[in-house]
Amino acid sequence: MLKSKYSDGFFSIDKENGFLPLAEPLRQLPEAYTDLQTLIDHMPIEREDGSKGLLHTEGAFEKAVLQIENHLEQVKTEKDPFVRAALFRAYSFVCSAYTLAPAHHHFIANGTYGKAHRTVPKNIAQPFAEVADQLGQFPFLDYHYSYSLGNYYKIDPDGGFDWENLGMAAKFSGMSDERGFIMLHVDINQYSPQLIEGSMGIVHAQDDEEMNHHLKLVGTALKHMNARRRLMWEASRWKHYNDFRVFIMGVKGNTDIFDEGLIYEGVWDEPKAFRGQTGAQDNIIPTADIISGVVDFYPENQLTQYLMDLRQYRPVCVQDFLKDLKESSTGSAGTIARLKASNNQKGLQLLLKVLEEIYLFRNGHWQFVQKYIMSNTAYPKATGGTPITSWIPNQIKAVLSAMTTVDQLTEDGAHGFDKNEWKVGFEKKVQLLNKQLEIVQVPSFNPEDVFKLNAALGLNDA
Repeated sequence: MLKSKYSDGFFSIDKENGFLPLAEPLRQLPEAYTDLQTLIDHMPIEREDGSKGLLHTEGAFEKAVLQIENHLEQVKTEKDPFVRAALFRAYSFVCSAYTLAPAHHHFIANGTYGKAHRTVPKNIAQPFAEVADQLGQFPFLDYHYSYSLGNYYKIDPDGGFDWENLGMAAKFSGMSDERGFIMLHVDINQYSPQLIEGSMGIVHAQDDEEMNHHLKLVGTALKHMNARRRLMWEASRWKHYNDFRVFIMGVKGNTDIFDEGLIYEGVWDEPKAFRGQTGAQDNIIPTADIISGVVDFYPENQLTQYLMDLRQYRPVCVQDFLKDLKESSTGSAGTIARLKASNNQKGLQLLLKVLEEIYLFRNGHWQFVQKYIMSNTAYPKATGGTPITSWIPNQIKAVLSAMTTVDQLTEDGAHGFDKNEWKVGFEKKVQLLNKQLEIVQVPSFNPEDVFKLNAALGLNDA
């Protein structure tokens, strides 16, 4: 049964808040954690005042971490969900910065990622594991509480959520490109309330009119999100992605950096391997995939299994929402099945528009990968641990399959729908993906060849 809201006291998944926190996250930790906050403030490679922070000098940050008090007993007493979220964020940043600092400095010196520290010191590991347990999360840098959605503040308190008005409470590089990169994710989520309202409305729709109204809401929300997403090209310059990328690498899937995992001193005796934060942990596309029916076309392979694995790296309230949405949108209750049953031709066309926006979102993300990662480094893994040349194409194929099914149900000429015109655009999408995959399957491919295809077929994102 789909509920009207899903909340953990920090996030509230509903039509008022979307996927953003209930209120602005705490920018500073409470006074009891002054030493930890000071460490966070002095950590970035480049600080706000222009001075060099601890991560700028090899070994400096690790030395400073060892001086921090073990706040385990204090953390155990915290009940405020916003304090817990801020603590999780702080320890996430410290853990990632501490373990990955040597990998960063090796990259600066050699152009390749080096080995990480494989032990999280007890004074960090114990309170981190405690607050992670309180939140129902893994003790590693995540997308929701740590790096993105729980890490913003408004520069102008009266302003909106456009990325230009958002600052980062905690940061690794401290440079503008890091801020633009991650704050744009918050920016995009300002339209998530509309997405949730539309998705819930589709589930509860009693007739074609209600169904079509809410399909329009979903399509409009995704259209706004795509418009904001495309601003990534100016918000964060691709040549500067490596200024901070290494610090957001996960353990699982990145054995070249972490070997078999991390030892959390005083918590576990055996090494642990957790996924790193990634935009794939965002909730927009999983929600859109479920309500549009794309989820039913996911290929049965390891890449899809990874997608499902990411579900457990989300807040529990988000996991519950996605689970209930899927259970309410399956079989005969699925959007495609319901539109087919009522022969809702207008609704089918609206669904095709929704699928178009999902495709543009994924194809745009694929182009980010081409430029920000493939043109920047030879390292073959994304921050979440997936192979960069196959992960997103796997999901694009699912969208194209869903489009094919919905198109087969639409009638040429109904409500002015031009089936031939639609097929021309669809065939370009298929051609683009197939040609791109041909190029990237060659061991020493030129990323620029992939990127040029986008422009040649009129499907370039920038």
